Amino acid sequence: MITSVNPYIVTNGNGQEAVKFYVDALNAELVSIQTFGEMPEDPNHPIPADAKDRVMNAQFKTGDTLMMLSDTFPGMPYTLGSQLSIAIHIDSADSAKDVFEKLSAGGNVTMPLQETFWSPAYGQVKDKYGVEWQVSAVKENE
Repeated sequence: MITSVNPYIVTNGNGQEAVKFYVDALNAELVSIQTFGEMPEDPNHPIPADAKDRVMNAQFKTGDTLMMLSDTFPGMPYTLGSQLSIAIHIDSADSAKDVFEKLSAGGNVTMPLQETFWSPAYGQVKDKYGVEWQVSAVKENE
């Protein structure tokens, strides 16, 4: 079952500035902000110095809407027109897989559904209409 759907803004290295801007402009409450430098260390994939201060995930609430924002990782493509995606949070990995497969039909998977440190099943897909989706199963303890 889908538990929430959130607008997700993607910035290109200026996420810290963008978060401040949107919190002020939308009179929003900053809920959380985490940088790539705060991710758990992985010796096989060290975080480059120019990525450490970039926003991995920020959440801010305006009205009844929780908005999210992250920077691209250095070296990843950033295409104007793709600054906004929709994040779907789902209560189980099985349900996430079902939604992901349906959104993928006729579309383009940009990140296969997989386990991450924040989700048992997370993936990204651009559907057949060009809408970008982030599908994420919520960890059971959340």
